[in-house]
Amino acid sequence: MPNIFPSQAKVSPSFSEPDLIVTYAQASGAFAALPGGKPRVKIGSTDLYVYINALDLRTDTQSSQAAPNFLPSATLVGTYYSTPTYLIRTRAQWDHHDTAAAANYSVSLPHAQDLAQRQGIFQQMRTALLYGFNPANGEGLLNTVGATAVTLPPDPYGNDAVTTYDNGAMSLFLLGQAVAMKTLMFQSGGNIKNKIVFISPQRVFLQFQLQGIVQVTAYQRPGAGTSTTAQVVQNVLLESGDEVEWHYDDTLIGKGAGGTDAVVMTIPEVEVPTIPGINTNEFGSMSPSMKAVSVMYADMAAPMKIPTPVPDGGITEVQELRVSSGWGIRPQGITIISMPYQPS
Repeated sequence: MPNIFPSQAKVSPSFSEPDLIVTYAQASGAFAALPGGKPRVKIGSTDLYVYINALDLRTDTQSSQAAPNFLPSATLVGTYYSTPTYLIRTRAQWDHHDTAAAANYSVSLPHAQDLAQRQGIFQQMRTALLYGFNPANGEGLLNTVGATAVTLPPDPYGNDAVTTYDNGAMSLFLLGQAVAMKTLMFQSGGNIKNKIVFISPQRVFLQFQLQGIVQVTAYQRPGAGTSTTAQVVQNVLLESGDEVEWHYDDTLIGKGAGGTDAVVMTIPEVEVPTIPGINTNEFGSMSPSMKAVSVMYADMAAPMKIPTPVPDGGITEVQELRVSSGWGIRPQGITIISMPYQPS
């Protein structure tokens, strides 16, 4: 890992600005798909697999006017699921000559290398969350077996791309996906309130948030002339008790069906369906139970730093973190929407 800080030739007298022009990368919102917005820090540094137990039931009953003698019973079936973990590692190396050269650029080399290594590990975690280390094994949220996959249909005027789609029709389409997801997981009625998260490339939902004003037509449309597509979706769901969050990750560009942009829609945590009195989901109160729709595991909240002196007088520092891929354990709560950005 080279530290390239070439010598400088400056005119004197002169002024050197102490602040740096730093290369920025996108701060991905992909981890908002996880409960709490972060991995579950539960595994050990040597754990190679994560296992989750599941419990299913089928209860038979007998109904008759007379008391029957042969009674059916409940069938409880235990299963378990697993996913592998992977160790992410990176290295930095420098000596006092590198430190002195970096200082000429107002750079603290140990601090810069520390941040650079952390960023590399975090970006690899984002890739694992969305796409998995081994996609063929169903790892990563976009490869979740059983997740709902939808391609943006044409609007009433025949447009099928983000840049030309009718803004009112787009809001109705997105609300329809929210209805379908809540229906699949029985997240309606009672006091259930969900947080619905959308993760998309910037160019998709920034269009919905800032530019896509719902058009005025011959009949009244929600938000016509004043609200954007995103505002209509947010306001309608908010009035029904749900919360909406929009997050961005540009690696989703081209990751949809046929090279379209992918939009991930999910409810990070479900609520247990329940009502007072007679509850046909009584078994849902079984504990312990997990409400997460998607999970990712890590052995530490931040990468471990392992500094070691080297024989030539320098320092080598390794950073590492063990994580699983993104794991959709409730595929009904994940919808992958493929949206063409521009007309073909």
